Amino acid sequence: MKFIVSSSALLKKLQVLSGVINATNTIPVLDHFLFDLDSSSLTITSSDLETTMVSSIEVDSTSKGSLAIPSKLLIDTLKTFPDQPLTFTAEENNIIEINSNHGKYTLAYADGEQFPKAISLDNPSTATVSSTVLLKAINSTIFAAGNDDLRPVMSGVFFQLSKENSIFVATDAHKLVKYTRSDVSASELAEFIMPKKPLNLLKTIIDKDFQVTIEYNNSNAKFILENMTIVCRLIDGNYPNYEAVIPNENPNVLTIDRTQFLNSLKRVSIFSNKTTHQVRLKLAGAELNVSAEDIDFSNKAEERLTCDYKGEDIEIGFNSRFIIEMLNNMESDEIRLEMSLPNRAGILKPVSGYDKGEEITMLVMPVMLNS
Repeated sequence: MKFIVSSSALLKKLQVLSGVINATNTIPVLDHFLFDLDSSSLTITSSDLETTMVSSIEVDSTSKGSLAIPSKLLIDTLKTFPDQPLTFTAEENNIIEINSNHGKYTLAYADGEQFPKAISLDNPSTATVSSTVLLKAINSTIFAAGNDDLRPVMSGVFFQLSKENSIFVATDAHKLVKYTRSDVSASELAEFIMPKKPLNLLKTIIDKDFQVTIEYNNSNAKFILENMTIVCRLIDGNYPNYEAVIPNENPNVLTIDRTQFLNSLKRVSIFSNKTTHQVRLKLAGAELNVSAEDIDFSNKAEERLTCDYKGEDIEIGFNSRFIIEMLNNMESDEIRLEMSLPNRAGILKPVSGYDKGEEITMLVMPVMLNS
């Protein structure tokens, strides 16, 4: 097995694929890249058993073969080369030799047969979505997904694809984000929960607009991109009924400049309790009073902002980190905060900045105010 490839092209490809590889693996071969050569096409695979990434690159070769090369050693070596052709030659005794303009380097490889086989999806359902829509859906929701191992269904993003629209939901029980696209639909109803890791990998890969094909069944999903395929195991379980927790009657509505509100919360939250991160919002007339206090250290901050407010006077407490995170992930110049009672969830919505057919709703649970 022998092939010649550009060092920079190979490095670029491997750096993306290395995102799958865990720092510690129970199976040693998972620390490797699988190189599968078929004449001038080299297919490279990386996997952690849950998620598998596959990509291919054109090389100069006439041979065939399969072997697994240690990922860290190979990437560290390639980083040191200026762009140049490298010749890879598989020798006896499981040794691969790399020849560059300056010298030669040998490293041990593992047999390609040891590498886990990629999951194949039997009779999958299919949906097609624009990469920019998928990227926006991931960016709008993934930050709200939980990290609780005891509630795995909440540690991913819920995809609900139907003939009418596509809905993406993430929640950790304290905050919830629902992102809807009425301009994106699937041929049949599909519901599955995507883990965060493959979604974060998709975020790093998508850099321009193209069509992404999603194939899925009850246990796995496959994302087919222009020059990359990601196969991942779905999170098993039923997603909570998110519609039931979104309150419909919210008569108290605050409209305010997003950046002004965000900056005020960032300043005031510095003085909040380091455990609860609680900020107090007091609304009366056209004035919003934002305050925080840490009684243990006698720290206190208060700011007054002018706003557009319709509703009864209300005093409500929120975890500042959640609201700041949500405001950071909105693109609107102005936002609406809809509330009903101090012990009911608040709803954040953008006033503008989103396309037709695009809708985003963010829910944040209140925290009990100290009297």
